[in-house]
Amino acid sequence: MLVLAATATVVVIVQRPEMVCVMSANTQQSGNFPEFRTGPLITGAALVGAGAMIALAGLAVGGSHLISATRRWVQAMEVPPSEVAKAKWAQARTAAAAGTAAWRNGVPAEVNS
Repeated sequence: MLVLAATATVVVIVQRPEMVCVMSANTQQSGNFPEFRTGPLITGAALVGAGAMIALAGLAVGGSHLISATRRWVQAMEVPPSEVAKAKWAQARTAAAAGTAAWRNGVPAEVNS
């Protein structure tokens, strides 16, 4: 956040026969806010923007290569992943049904002691 403060300068001139004195008081407190040159800030912002655009371009190139490589890998499989998932789901349902039936029927387990 950049805060701009108004500056006011008070000049007091004291004239006495023995001396002339000029005093100046600046009412801006320069210790509270740092002074920035806008040139380096604008240059830095432009470089950050350019770097972000380059990063997005790299992400797009890398992502498209990753997606195309994954598609080629899936097409080279003998059994598509969807078929493997259906078969595993059927196995899980069969195992769950067998476990439920064993639990309900109370099949005793063999205990070797």
